[in-house]
Amino acid sequence: MQLEFWEQQLPFEYPFTISNGRTKTHQHSLMVKLSLGNWVGYGEAPAIVYYNVTVQGMMEQLEKQRKLIEKFALIDPERFWHFLHHLFPQDPFLVCALDMAGWDLFGQMKKQPLHEMWHTTWDNATVTPICDYTLGIDAIEKMVEKMNAHPWPIYKVKVGTDYDIEMLTELRKHTTAPLRVDANAGWTLEEALVKIPAFAKVGVELIEQPLAKDNWEGMAELKKQSVLPLFADESCVFEKDVATCANYFHGINIKLTKCSGPTPALRMIKEAKGLGLKVMMGSMNESVIGSAAIAQFLPQLDYVDMDGPLLMTELNGVGLDFSFAQNSGKIAPLNRPGLGVQYRMPFKK
Repeated sequence: MQLEFWEQQLPFEYPFTISNGRTKTHQHSLMVKLSLGNWVGYGEAPAIVYYNVTVQGMMEQLEKQRKLIEKFALIDPERFWHFLHHLFPQDPFLVCALDMAGWDLFGQMKKQPLHEMWHTTWDNATVTPICDYTLGIDAIEKMVEKMNAHPWPIYKVKVGTDYDIEMLTELRKHTTAPLRVDANAGWTLEEALVKIPAFAKVGVELIEQPLAKDNWEGMAELKKQSVLPLFADESCVFEKDVATCANYFHGINIKLTKCSGPTPALRMIKEAKGLGLKVMMGSMNESVIGSAAIAQFLPQLDYVDMDGPLLMTELNGVGLDFSFAQNSGKIAPLNRPGLGVQYRMPFKK
C-alpha cells in the first residue's frame, strides 16, 4: 500500500462552544489516504485539544511508522486494525483514521459498500435514525437565531451553563422538533436532579453525559431518579467501558475517533445490544469522510449525531446526502463501494 497524509482545516458557520467554555472556529483534522493500484481509501481523525490530540503529533507518528504500514498486506480490515492497535497503542484517533481508510480501500477492492460487508441492508425502505443538528452554547437569543436559520427535524443542544433551563424553555417556544441535550459532563448530581425534570416538561428526548465521566456513584443515583434516558459519552470510550456503562446508563454514544475506528465500533454495538442498551453513534465534527463512515452504521443504530458537514461552510467530499427528503435529517443510502463518498479538495457549500 501507499500512504499519504495531510492536515485539513474546515471552518464552522458559527463558533462552536461546549461546556467548560471550550470554543473552536475551525475543525483541524488529520486526513489519510491508502492506495493500492487504482483503489484508494480515505480516513479522518479530528484533532481535539481537550484530549491532547494534535494533527502534528499524529503526522509525526505516521512518518515514523510509514514503512511498516505500507508493507502490510490488506486482506482483512480486522487484521489491519489489530496491527495498527499494536503499532499505535496510545493513539486511538490515529488508529481510527487508518482503520477507516483501510475499510474504505477494502470496500473498493471488493466493490461493496461497508454496510453490506457488515451484513446489514440499507435501501430506501430501511428505517434508519434521523440525524440531529447541534446548537453550540451561546447567548439564548443567538441560539434561537441559529435554530431559526436552520430548520431541522431534531436538535441537539449543548448545555452546561447557569441558564440551561431558561435556554431550553426559550428554544421550545420556537420549535416543535424533538430536543436532545448534551451536558458533556458539565453538571453536578444536584444540578442534574433539578434540570432533567425541567427538561422533560419541555419535551427533551434524552440526556447525554450529564455527570463527570468517572462519577459512578452519582450516575447510579441519577439513573434511579431520571425521568429521561441517559446516554454515556465520555464514560464510554473503549470496548471495555460498554459493560460498565450498562449499570449506569440507558444507552451509549460511540465515537469512532475515540474508540479507535469502525472495527471496534462493530463489536461495541453488538455487546451493547446484547446488554439491552440503546446505541447512538456521535461525531467529533468530522467532515464528509468521517461522517460517511458513521453513516455506514445507520442500519445498526437507534440514534445518530453526524452533523459535522451541516455545521461547516466547506465540504471535502461528495455523495453524502442529508436531504433525502427536504429537511428530513434522514441520510440517503450510500451504495457506492467502501465509505460510499468521493473525496474532493475542500470547497464552499
